Amino acid sequence: MRKVITVVGMVLGVTVLLVQDGLGFGPRVRDDDNFYQEIELFADALSTIEQDYVDEITAKDLIYGALKGMLSSLDSHSQFMDPETYKEIKVETEGAFGGLGIEISIRDSLLTIISPIYGTPAYEAGLKAGDRIVKIEDEITRDITLLDAVKKLRGKPGSKVKLTVLREGESELLDFTIVRDIVKIESIREPHMLTKNIGYVRINEFQEKTSEDLEAALATLTERGADSLILDLRNNPGGLLDVAVEVSEQFLEKNQLIVSTDGRRANQDMEFRARGRGRKYRWPVVVMVNEGSASGSEIVAGAIQDNKRGLVVGTKSFGKGSVQTIIPLRDGSALRLTTSKYYTPSGVCIHGEGIHPDIVVEMTPPPEEATEEETPSEGQKVFEEIVIEEGIEPPEAEEYAWDEEATAKELARDTQLARAVDILQGIRVYKSFGQNAE
Repeated sequence: MRKVITVVGMVLGVTVLLVQDGLGFGPRVRDDDNFYQEIELFADALSTIEQDYVDEITAKDLIYGALKGMLSSLDSHSQFMDPETYKEIKVETEGAFGGLGIEISIRDSLLTIISPIYGTPAYEAGLKAGDRIVKIEDEITRDITLLDAVKKLRGKPGSKVKLTVLREGESELLDFTIVRDIVKIESIREPHMLTKNIGYVRINEFQEKTSEDLEAALATLTERGADSLILDLRNNPGGLLDVAVEVSEQFLEKNQLIVSTDGRRANQDMEFRARGRGRKYRWPVVVMVNEGSASGSEIVAGAIQDNKRGLVVGTKSFGKGSVQTIIPLRDGSALRLTTSKYYTPSGVCIHGEGIHPDIVVEMTPPPEEATEEETPSEGQKVFEEIVIEEGIEPPEAEEYAWDEEATAKELARDTQLARAVDILQGIRVYKSFGQNAE
């Protein structure tokens, strides 16, 4: 059977793919006579161009051009890839290369940043979720395809690329010159204790070993006294679908629905349910999302929210819930085709809608004494900076110790994280009322 690849996120640093076998794609005969009439029209146009166009052009160039136009007319994520482009995409999934570390999409016909990946050149340069890239190296990006944008943004490590960005709330366009680097994304960033009983885990992206690493982190946090958890999915652009499902399973009961997909073909309609595997954590959970949370992170947040397993806190997520399947063609080219959409357990289509938090918390500016240069957008980065500034030895991965002073500064500079802590502490107090009544 033909192997196809379901795409759940395109990261300019890592393209994340889910491989599936035997989805049943192949030639399909249609009985609609109008279909064949339109094919004849296409053949007439092709023949006319080949014979009468001012410059000589090959049939292959014409067909490739037609396929590119056909796929791009469907939606912003469907693409035709010539053999060279398809080969680059496959290489991208197998090794490291020079990139910026952002996930992009086409939104309202503009090249839009879904999320800058933590620790990458794009993140360090200050690019933000929702930024519209209007120029790449002074070339206007109007009508650019995602794959063409990937080609322009990727390059040799150490080389520079200039981006001109339109940012909401800014009166002028912003220019960024970013040095490309080898993009290697750590799935889970240094879990640690925020209080004596509240553990914190940030997932940057859903990679092959994310579920396994998360389970190990939760076990260690439990040993350190954690009985509640903040799962930070802010600026997480997604990743492997099966891994997002496995992460959700660690918090859900057996047979609870995690996510479903719906497409035109019967084999594209699937349900993913918790299988009761792995360790169960019944403690209170707060999931943090923002406009940079997309795809796999929206699946996890939606599953926990709809199954009443925890609270979602932050701002509305991006809304990337369509599934693209890469279908290889006989000459080495391929179609990247939108084949289905994701739905939360309550039946809400994630695509274009996003996850709406149970409690909306905007990211407010830090205290006046903190300068813009020293104010990162995520609490974990603050934590890391504080331990360096104060000369505190950061905890070893197996310890995840609680440093009260560092945590106080971390919460002071990350208002969303501080609110999440307040919510969990409130839940703890509320439960104590019931215990006292007994």
